[in-house]
Amino acid sequence: MRNMDLTPLYRASVGFDRIADLMDRALTSEVAAPTYPPYNIEKTGENAYRISIAVAGFAADDLSVEMRDGAVIVSARKAAEDEARTYLHRGIATRAFERKFALADHVRVEGASHVDGMLHIDLVREIPEALKPRRIAISRSAPSTIEAGETVEAETRKLDA
Repeated sequence: MRNMDLTPLYRASVGFDRIADLMDRALTSEVAAPTYPPYNIEKTGENAYRISIAVAGFAADDLSVEMRDGAVIVSARKAAEDEARTYLHRGIATRAFERKFALADHVRVEGASHVDGMLHIDLVREIPEALKPRRIAISRSAPSTIEAGETVEAETRKLDA
């Protein structure tokens, strides 16, 4: 197991608490990372993603998808089963689970579907207009009228007066 001290990051930066917490959680969860249920995370477009979780044995009513605190939380609770069944082998796990996926800023859940034993959660990253790159028009103006020997500071003082 790796030990990483993130204290210098907290001391030397402001506003990066979420990133540091995410790194800390990722490094400490390696030991006890749950493996049930299996899942895939895929990129389906430039700003689109899909989380697919194998949920065999669960009905859509047994599943819950919730967005909270910058994360998607998927949980499942199986309704009480009929006690009259006798299994010779039970290989399909239907135990309750909760799986948490941290989301980056500006990523939101677009929808979820339950098809053929798979739960698909579609995500989209929507970058606000203020954060999108934009081209700045360069205007053509007359050449500067600063006389020879005059400094830029002197010209600035003229403009401020």
